[in-house]
Amino acid sequence: MSVKNIFQFLLACLLLSSGTVFAEQVRLKMATTTSTENSGLLAILNPPFEEKLGIKLDVISVGTGKAIRLGKNGDVDLIFVHAPGAEREFVDGGFGIERKPVMHNDFVIVGPDADPAGIKNAKNITEAMKKLLQSKNIFVSRGDDSGTHKKEKSLWQMVGNKPVGDWYLAVGQGMGVVLRIADDKEAYTLTDRGTFLAYKDKMKLRVVFENDEALFNPYHVIMVNPAKHPHTKIDLARKYSEFIRGEEGQSLIRNFKVNGEVLFHPDVIK
Repeated sequence: MSVKNIFQFLLACLLLSSGTVFAEQVRLKMATTTSTENSGLLAILNPPFEEKLGIKLDVISVGTGKAIRLGKNGDVDLIFVHAPGAEREFVDGGFGIERKPVMHNDFVIVGPDADPAGIKNAKNITEAMKKLLQSKNIFVSRGDDSGTHKKEKSLWQMVGNKPVGDWYLAVGQGMGVVLRIADDKEAYTLTDRGTFLAYKDKMKLRVVFENDEALFNPYHVIMVNPAKHPHTKIDLARKYSEFIRGEEGQSLIRNFKVNGEVLFHPDVIK
């Protein structure tokens, strides 16, 4: 037994003999997207809330599809995601309540600066997606049912074709990993702007298409319905929702920058 373990054992014995009992710290469980985690936003947003209430926020960072499944199963108390269609289904199915807007950024297509598919000058997102299909330059897809993957599939549907072939790589990974793969392969991918900005200085990839209204990317917070899962901490989940949508939370979101660039824009308090 190590010295550290011996010390911990003796301390435990001392506390038990003295009758001292410590209450277990209250924990709130949240499933959220990889973009809120990878961008570094949660490292700024969550500690003030934890300190204010004296609780621990356990974050499960996954794609939106999996986050919603965790909510449906009652494995978390709330979700913080970015796939409006899937979010509405979650609420309409009775699994979530009080879906509230928090912030937004947008999606961008990134790729090699040389832009072999020639999408930099595309007039709109439809033309850009057609050029990607025609060129068959490598495109890396998250392929993980995340909010970003759902958006990507909707963009292919706009041009009426599914991407097929060796050039299309569905890797089933989070956004940070996908960006690294795309960078290594000098490939294209769709990403939320916030995660790209957080990784930008570590890659050669550059934004090659942006600023189309179809690329708008809103984030919402939703509490798991206690009528479905009575064990969930609905009151604490509501406090978190109120915090990130309140003046302090919205200010933290507004002022969160990487290398001087804003990653997310608050949607409640401007």
